[in-house]
Amino acid sequence: MFTINPMPEQIGADVIELLEQVEVATIGHVLHSGFVDPEIRAVLPNKRVAGTAVTLRIPNADSTLLHYLTQLVRPGDIVLIDRCGDVRHACWGGVITNTMKMAGVKAGVIDGPATDFSEFTKVDMPMWCRGPSPITTKILGLEGALNVPISVGGQTINPGDAILCDESGVVALSPAQARPMAERAIKMQQDEIVLLQRLRAGEKLPDISGANKLVQAKLSA
Repeated sequence: MFTINPMPEQIGADVIELLEQVEVATIGHVLHSGFVDPEIRAVLPNKRVAGTAVTLRIPNADSTLLHYLTQLVRPGDIVLIDRCGDVRHACWGGVITNTMKMAGVKAGVIDGPATDFSEFTKVDMPMWCRGPSPITTKILGLEGALNVPISVGGQTINPGDAILCDESGVVALSPAQARPMAERAIKMQQDEIVLLQRLRAGEKLPDISGANKLVQAKLSA
């Protein structure tokens, strides 16, 4: 059985531009949820991309719905795939990489393996996955679900979420969260630049952070 829902409304370009100034790890200083399992790692180093979540659930060896999706994706989308626990079959290979790149897809995030890693480099397609596998899915026409809530790396992803990916990992934000979180994170990163300047000027990190004050208070108690 196939479930096919409409494509989600895309996150505004201005919000995406803000998010792409943000490190995922900066958001990790604020939030505890929204992050996918860190075992889902970047294939290409030093990439940071943000976009709109297009979600796909395809179990076991059937990638029919991923092929179907390639005609629907839009520039600015990030395709996230729930593999339902399958870590054996690679659903995304060289042809999908090229097809998604030509459609303007920003990145793929797969809770499972991929294949043809050289194609990611060749066409500059960022990918986050659980590693390589030579065993591929097939066009079996069995089942799948498009643009439904999915689980990727233990995190629920909804179609239309704002997705930010970099070398530290992947985080999903609701559309309402995206702008305020991006603005807060950018301010934190600017503050860090000032902190580093203070350290270069001779101040000590525990004095700035308050760690010395807390330790001394405990020692004096």
